[in-house]
Amino acid sequence: MAVAEHTPALLKQVLEGLAPRPGGVIIDATVGLGGHAAAILETPGVRLIGLDVDPEALGIARERLASFGDRVTLLRQSYWELAEIAAGLHLREVDGVLLDLGVSSLQLDTPARGFSFRHDAPLDMRFAAEGPTAADWLARVTEEELVRTLRDFGEEPRARRVARAVLRSRELAPIESTGQLRRIVASALGHSGRIDPATRTFQAIRIAVNQELSGLPGTLEQAARLLGPGGRLAVIAFHSLEDRIVKQSFKRLAGRCVCPPGTFPCRCAPESLLEILTKKPLEAQAAEVAANPRARSAKLRLAARRPE
Repeated sequence: MAVAEHTPALLKQVLEGLAPRPGGVIIDATVGLGGHAAAILETPGVRLIGLDVDPEALGIARERLASFGDRVTLLRQSYWELAEIAAGLHLREVDGVLLDLGVSSLQLDTPARGFSFRHDAPLDMRFAAEGPTAADWLARVTEEELVRTLRDFGEEPRARRVARAVLRSRELAPIESTGQLRRIVASALGHSGRIDPATRTFQAIRIAVNQELSGLPGTLEQAARLLGPGGRLAVIAFHSLEDRIVKQSFKRLAGRCVCPPGTFPCRCAPESLLEILTKKPLEAQAAEVAANPRARSAKLRLAARRPE
């Protein structure tokens, strides 16, 4: 398998934030194509546990990281199972955990995966080749569920209009390709501005199909508990929904209440596990964005486990 070209976002900031040390253990919970992992492993003696649900990405990562030998363990598992995975590897604590959220360059750039509307391809969108595809999901979704998905996961201001257009089209023929879906959304919203009108819809459906956000708060809590004193948690988000969850979770795990204003008594159960290291997320500088345009929307938040 040829090793795909891959430029990881915010690499310098991630390495400085995780501060890997010789002999330490880092979990890259979204190893993807192995770009961040390879840089982390340049620290002598570091052991890396890499997780991913995408078998194609994991195969590429395995080839890229082969030269690091037994310092690398790659597993086809979800970061939702972080604590269970660590227990299975007899790890009581680790020095760092990295989460690089969202869709990968491999998934976006492979037309057959159906993530991008730049190519007309089967409407798949699954991170792993298991479970319902996006086409399956659209075939059974109700109007209200679709409206809610578009609003919550895509922040689409005209969600109702898009949802009704989708359901009308579905009555005539199954929606089975990225091109079909893009045309339906364009017909409902028109086209103005630099951003394709289907962008929010594709993002929302992808998040729904892969249940990307539902397990994130629990994963962040598992990661915080798994860190040894001073251990680092680094999370890269690529859209506001992910970043909002990370920000709120960090606050709660740093001992601050994140309940809605007026809530009494507190229901979020804050715990003083973490110290937040980034008051505002770190973002790519102009030179990185010029070299890697996908880094433009990347936001990195860092936290450290408090001493016991």
